[in-house]
Amino acid sequence: MTPPPPPPPPRQPAAARGRGKGHAGQPRKQPLQTSVAQPKAETAAAAAAVPPPEAAKKCGGRRRGGRGRARPVDTRPASGPAVAPAATTRAVIGPPVTSKGLAFCRRPGFGTVGARCVVKANHFLAEIPDKDLTQYDVKITPEVSSRYVNRAIIAELVRLYRDSDLGTRLPAYDGRSSLYTAGALPFDAREFVVRLADEDSGTGVPPREREYRVAIKFAALADLHHLREFIAGRQASAPQEAVQVLDIVLRELANQRYVPIGRSFYSPDIRKPQRLGDGLQSWCGFYQSIRPTQMGLSLNIDMSSTAFIEALPVIEFVAQILGKDVMSRPLSDANRIKIKKALRGVKVEVTHRENVRRKYRITGVTAQPTHELIFPIDDQLNMKSVIEYFKEMYGFTIQQSHLPCLMVGNQKKANYLPMEACKIVEGQRYTKRLNEKQITSLLKVTCQRPREKEMDILQTVHQNGYDQDPYAKEFGINISEKLTSVEARVLPAPWLKYNDAGKEKECLPQVGQWNMLNKKVINGGKVSHWACINFSRSVQETTARGFCQELAQMCQISGMEFNSEPVLPIYSARPDQVAKALKHVYNVALHKLKGKELELVLAILPDNNGALYGDIKRICETDLGLITQCCLTKHVFKISKQYLANVSLKINVKMGGRNTVLVDALSWRIPLVSDIPTIIFGADVTHPETGEDSSPSIAAVVASQDWPEVTKYAGLVCAQAHRQELIQDLYKTWHDPQRGTVTGGMVRELLISFRKATGQKPQRIIFYRDGVSEGQFYQVLLYELDAIRKACASLEPNYQPPVTFVVVQKRHHTRLFANNHKDRSSMDKSGNILPGTVVDSKICHPTEFDFYLCSHAGIQGTSRPAHYHVLWDENNFSADEMQTLTNNLCYTYARCTRSVSVVPPAYYAHLAAFRARFYLEPELSENHTSKSSSGTNGTSVKPLPAVKEKVKRVMFYC
Repeated sequence: MTPPPPPPPPRQPAAARGRGKGHAGQPRKQPLQTSVAQPKAETAAAAAAVPPPEAAKKCGGRRRGGRGRARPVDTRPASGPAVAPAATTRAVIGPPVTSKGLAFCRRPGFGTVGARCVVKANHFLAEIPDKDLTQYDVKITPEVSSRYVNRAIIAELVRLYRDSDLGTRLPAYDGRSSLYTAGALPFDAREFVVRLADEDSGTGVPPREREYRVAIKFAALADLHHLREFIAGRQASAPQEAVQVLDIVLRELANQRYVPIGRSFYSPDIRKPQRLGDGLQSWCGFYQSIRPTQMGLSLNIDMSSTAFIEALPVIEFVAQILGKDVMSRPLSDANRIKIKKALRGVKVEVTHRENVRRKYRITGVTAQPTHELIFPIDDQLNMKSVIEYFKEMYGFTIQQSHLPCLMVGNQKKANYLPMEACKIVEGQRYTKRLNEKQITSLLKVTCQRPREKEMDILQTVHQNGYDQDPYAKEFGINISEKLTSVEARVLPAPWLKYNDAGKEKECLPQVGQWNMLNKKVINGGKVSHWACINFSRSVQETTARGFCQELAQMCQISGMEFNSEPVLPIYSARPDQVAKALKHVYNVALHKLKGKELELVLAILPDNNGALYGDIKRICETDLGLITQCCLTKHVFKISKQYLANVSLKINVKMGGRNTVLVDALSWRIPLVSDIPTIIFGADVTHPETGEDSSPSIAAVVASQDWPEVTKYAGLVCAQAHRQELIQDLYKTWHDPQRGTVTGGMVRELLISFRKATGQKPQRIIFYRDGVSEGQFYQVLLYELDAIRKACASLEPNYQPPVTFVVVQKRHHTRLFANNHKDRSSMDKSGNILPGTVVDSKICHPTEFDFYLCSHAGIQGTSRPAHYHVLWDENNFSADEMQTLTNNLCYTYARCTRSVSVVPPAYYAHLAAFRARFYLEPELSENHTSKSSSGTNGTSVKPLPAVKEKVKRVMFYC
């Protein structure tokens, strides 16, 4: 591989460009030397942390002069001309310090690059009244844990006393301890008595009427003035309480009409529920959230779907899971356990008692069939069979006596109910994991073309009738019924460099995609020694051999050196013999190659391969030190050139090659990357699925290992406490009996490997952090920025390269639509907005540095733009520089010839974290608990097995 040419001399003196980075003899301004005081991991970082001395004054440590748009960070909105400070000035007037003692990066201005256009966003302008709102504390005695019951109590109170004691006010209630009114109530404190029939407890005891005492006491004025100041850019931090009040007001009516789940509402009436299989159905609903934006307060509405348990007779539900034929004979133990798992916790109502529809919660299923069940009917332990009891008591003849009974009520005194006398209660969300078939069915329901989604959102807003909402009226809130029109820009695609040996040496992607025709990868990897293991019974050896030859040929065409012949004949093995097969092939090859190791193993897998894929990856990457490429049977039989081309791209990067590089990178033209050695990190944490309450969370960090190309990323992974979002192992110290205090951690290790790979130490860090919700911004920035600083300082005293910390979010509900669905030139083939569309005004944060970027072309459904929020910036990116860099990087993703929807370092970190889930001990990943695994307090997490050095050096996770 030829190294890139040395960088040209600077186009102008650094002083003139105002970068202050220490070029051309300019004294470089010292970065912040003081670390953020590192809070203990367990205390989750935020409140007690002491920010760096400058943190309260400004975002980051430097400003560039002489660029026209750099200016003191002040309290005005980020627009309009400003005078640049002198390069040596350090006293910058900052925005008001937030309550957390740390100010996020303020918007440095708005982007101008790209073709201007208009898009529509699913944000609806909310006008709020000038008056202040009043907050009251609510105490209900006896205490109730259910929000649903709390709401029922307050609703009854309002019904009884609104026109009298409440002075005609219609309050909004949060379901817990706060009540809000538009204007004061006629009293400061009062106690009310409310009688309410209990919600059916599910234990079979008839509901009875209870008396509740409700004490309402004045607490505070909910101040909307500061909210207006924040939206106008005159205040640094959002007054969350005021936003929360308005959110509660606008959710009040929906809470009464629909089933609330998180921030969404569901109903079988919004759209006809669709069957997902196994007794589940999808309910359509909508997401609703109010948020401050540059245009004012905005109500974000998006369509949503989730799985509910179908309100079926229990017999039908069981038949859907097991199949009709199983129901005609007694259940096997395996099927009984399957049913028990599916039904535990589900609410049912009885159907054998005419007008009485008492509700129960299922606790289990009996081990014996109904005809064998007897129970004591009195203290003398006289026994009666369940069949006799139902016949004598209710005149109900049990037909399916070979099936087990449902156990309901409490465990001490179990009640038996025949399955055929029960029906599932409507409106119960399914919280367990969906199977592949159900996921596919749910995706079909949720996958809507942009135009359909836009129409559905508008229809939802219309149906919600905010203009007729009594709560919105009471509080003087007006919601627009129109989507917000936003000015956007379409950033140009970057030129990509391929190998000079190919016919096409450079390529300009069209609408977010291109292909490998007439192109060769810029740096081809070399595969001299490879083998193939066939785990699929349906693939004959000749078919497997033909496939391997085609793949080897495609790798050669793509520009790799790939030996056409494997080291040994194709080895066939059973999936349950995976470890034995891999070790056999590894050892035979080692012997045949006289000590040289295999470079690649191709594995042919059955289409439905269960744990096989994960087992292969775990054994090869953490035990044998082998690189693998898995291929499914369906692709082996139907060999497509496109598939082979994509696989060859993956193999090339796994072999240490590069597929393509930005032309601007090779010509040293990327602002704030090409001028000095720059390392780009990506980080993500993946958490176990809902219901897995013992598995650890897994953190992954990747970092670029080449400069100026920034294309190759090495990845590291570690396990940490269950659902811990802060990455614990970015930097760590521990005591070693021989060596004393030892420093390590993922950032430190990746900085060292960058230096080994490039011969230079990074002088700038760009850190893309995925998977952080807004509520965690402060915690994550304080803790992780501090860890990055400590990792740098541990390598060399005063080594503090400037850091830019960017959060990447995909789990948001902002959608962007073409302004005119008839104008084909403003959309891609799927009807989505064009790749490269960026929005940084109107629907974005009032003062902070964020933007939405749709960097990919849609394939099906509605594209989701990524949301980037620059929390900290010591490199002083302009809006254009950050947006262009992020968009251009999206064209360097190794696995396909398309621009991707999130910046590749963040994408790679996600892939690496997902891969590491396979490294957990098999019993850990299968919902079982392990004593050495961490509990929720994170005291002892069993470390993941180490990835072998040979594997770690390359992009093995691709």
